[in-house]
Amino acid sequence: MSNEKRYRIACLTGAGISAESGIATFRGMNGMWENHSIEEVATPGGFARNPLLVWKFYEARRRQALTCQPNKGHIGLAKLQQVVGEENFCLTTQNVDGLHQKAGTKNVLELHGSLWRVRCVKCGQEREERGLFDELPPKCPCGGMLRPAIVWFGEMLPGEIFESAGRAATECDLYIVVGTSGVVEPAASLARVAADRGARVWEVNPDETPLTRMCERSWRKPAGEVMGEVAEEAVKRAAMKSEWRLI
Repeated sequence: MSNEKRYRIACLTGAGISAESGIATFRGMNGMWENHSIEEVATPGGFARNPLLVWKFYEARRRQALTCQPNKGHIGLAKLQQVVGEENFCLTTQNVDGLHQKAGTKNVLELHGSLWRVRCVKCGQEREERGLFDELPPKCPCGGMLRPAIVWFGEMLPGEIFESAGRAATECDLYIVVGTSGVVEPAASLARVAADRGARVWEVNPDETPLTRMCERSWRKPAGEVMGEVAEEAVKRAAMKSEWRLI
């Protein structure tokens, strides 16, 4: 192991950062649940009862996401990764829209799946699907029905991805929480893991959250307005190598 002092930054992003790009959130007054209950469109049972309704719902979300672009918040995090290096930066997101990747961030950990992946309920094969479907519900070549590769209510998070997110929280020196309510578990626990292991925690959110009390710094503005400043501060802190532990 090298004795060179290095630093690691980990981030958790939520719906707030994508709302700035025009992605409707689930929980707001004008959220995506507007005309449908959670049970209808975001549970395995709802899909079993009415797969066509579920697919119409997700095709509408995919169509919307195709029209949206990363904002300055997404871009600021991508640039931060470029500065500190991919090996020292890990971004975990609760979002499924792919805007972090579109902004240029590499190796994003998608806790709740992706709008751009589908999985066959018969053979279990999963694949990327960037275009809209001509026919709903779509079918797999094996004849089985495809479903969105989204983690629905009542389903477990993908174990390997969550383990990687937990490892990043454990090993980081700075944990940045952006645009998340801090109430959805187990994602919210990642910031607490980082704090318990001695990392500094920063928060970017217009509102206070349950995580605010553990944060060294909080920016009470949307990510698109302040992420450049946050990234600059993170780089400055990282440059003070005496403050960062050996890894």
